[in-house]
Amino acid sequence: MTSGPRLTVAQALVRFLAAQYTERDGRRQRLINATWGIFGHGNVAGLGQALLENQSAMPYLQGRNEQAMVHAATGYARQSNRLRAQAVTASIGPGATNLVTGAALATVNRLPVLLLPGDVFAGRLPDPVLQQLETPHAGDLSVNDTLRPVSRYFDRITRPEALVPAALQAMRVLTDPVETGAVTLALPQDVQAEAYDWPAAFFAERTWHVRRPLPEPAELAEAVTAIRAAERPLLIAGGGVHHSEAEEALRALADATGIPVASTQAGKGSLRWDHPADVGGIGHTGTATADDLARTADLVIGVGTRYTDFTTASHTLFARDGVRFVNLNVAAFDSHKMAAQPLVADARSGLEALTEALAGHRVGEAYEAGYRAGKERWERIVDAAYAAEDDSARPTQTQVLGVLDQVAGDEDVVINAAGSLPGDLHKLWRARSPRQYHLEYGYSCMGYEIPGGIGVRMAAPDTPVWSLVGDGTYLMMPTELVSAVQEGVNLNVVLLQSHGYQSIGGLAEETGAERFGTQYRYRAPDGTYTGDPLPVDLAANAASLGMDVHRVDTVAELRTALRAARASARPTCVHVEIDTAPTAPAAQAWWDVPVAETAARPAARKAREEYERHAATRRRHL
Repeated sequence: MTSGPRLTVAQALVRFLAAQYTERDGRRQRLINATWGIFGHGNVAGLGQALLENQSAMPYLQGRNEQAMVHAATGYARQSNRLRAQAVTASIGPGATNLVTGAALATVNRLPVLLLPGDVFAGRLPDPVLQQLETPHAGDLSVNDTLRPVSRYFDRITRPEALVPAALQAMRVLTDPVETGAVTLALPQDVQAEAYDWPAAFFAERTWHVRRPLPEPAELAEAVTAIRAAERPLLIAGGGVHHSEAEEALRALADATGIPVASTQAGKGSLRWDHPADVGGIGHTGTATADDLARTADLVIGVGTRYTDFTTASHTLFARDGVRFVNLNVAAFDSHKMAAQPLVADARSGLEALTEALAGHRVGEAYEAGYRAGKERWERIVDAAYAAEDDSARPTQTQVLGVLDQVAGDEDVVINAAGSLPGDLHKLWRARSPRQYHLEYGYSCMGYEIPGGIGVRMAAPDTPVWSLVGDGTYLMMPTELVSAVQEGVNLNVVLLQSHGYQSIGGLAEETGAERFGTQYRYRAPDGTYTGDPLPVDLAANAASLGMDVHRVDTVAELRTALRAARASARPTCVHVEIDTAPTAPAAQAWWDVPVAETAARPAARKAREEYERHAATRRRHL
């Protein structure tokens, strides 16, 4: 083997990462495009020094919070259809453990991100080192082991030569559409700085082909037979449609067969909202049209979906006796869910194969006319939720969405993750392009929206991005606004001020907890948090972090502010005091949130009665 340069482990890793590429459908692009980093004693003299020397080959991005850096990298990967990714480095101890939430989010959502936390000394001479966890029963355990269960691949590099196989395995997992998620290479701080004579081949450009597996003929034939026999088929588009760039293939199938298409939170936008077959979101946050179709469907065709409990309404939604499932998924694990007929394949390859095999087949005219009429009825509900009769009034949350719908362009990206907005958006937002709707609802992590928006803007620098956050989410993680200002990322943050956790407040009311602990208020004389609202000024906070800020109190001011934000080249926050009166349609399906079986308060007893009524309708699909 040809001898290569003598470099430290950190220098070798940075050089290796700069030479990795992905390729799909003949398009080749850089895999790891940048590294986010916050430095401490666990990585400053290793990866910090290596990044300093290699800034032209590996751009460095300065973050403020380790969790937020992972969110930014995850948003970047999703916007890039998992073909590009970013790395994140943090010091040992709290820097490393702050990565855990972000890693869980990436892995739950099947999105690639490379984590490079510092670790304690492999040589054990300074032991215990600053911030080291001492575990009497295991000498090789460190806080980085908390990343094991939330990583798709984990390795600790305790010798320089171990980096070679570990780095190759890391790239394999990052680029595998089935295995991808968070990948962790824990780097002891002494090993990072240790020099080694590396093989030259380790640094050669390497292209990782992202495969599109075709469906197996027997599985395809069984799926086609099931679809042809169905009288009321319903297709559910999940996030795999986007990751595979299968939107056109899905549209072709819907055009040819007339099968209605509902979407999960991750799959929304797979069809444009005004396509005749698009019936909107499905499940607890779905539309009446999609959920009614689900209750009466005799065949459900899942494409790239994980069938989470929101999608299935906690296994109460697909209610027809004898309902069967066909699952097209690149992951065999997901394709077998719901006791389905599996169709293990890439989403685009599978949809194209189905369209060809179903040539001449179309659903019945009455069924097609029925769901189209339901779609029209729902769009009138959306119009009513969006409408504001008085431009001088304070807007409701759904009216904010209505104004944003008027201002945003077809390619703009709308980002959200938590609170009541995911429900309103899933039911009401009219997605006009494949990547316009960006909901992180696999982990539904408060604080994702701002750093996630930065990652999306970096992946698509000419695309306006709207991060929608409530005041509770904003307070979780506003720190990366500083990064947006520093990098000149003109992110638009729409901050809805409602003075508390309104989403959980509503859920608490429904489940007998009576909005306990969900309002941002002073304590009242009786000790409860029912006094005056807290005098927080989040608009001033955003301005103090360097954002341009528009304060909005009316619908008319909102429209003007959103237009100004979209036209601005600066990071901008639109702070909206909203009317918290509910104007969104109610949930169209159930969600299983267990209610106390015994309770002293009447509200909880009543909620338990309602819970038992719904829980009785749960079923296992076998």
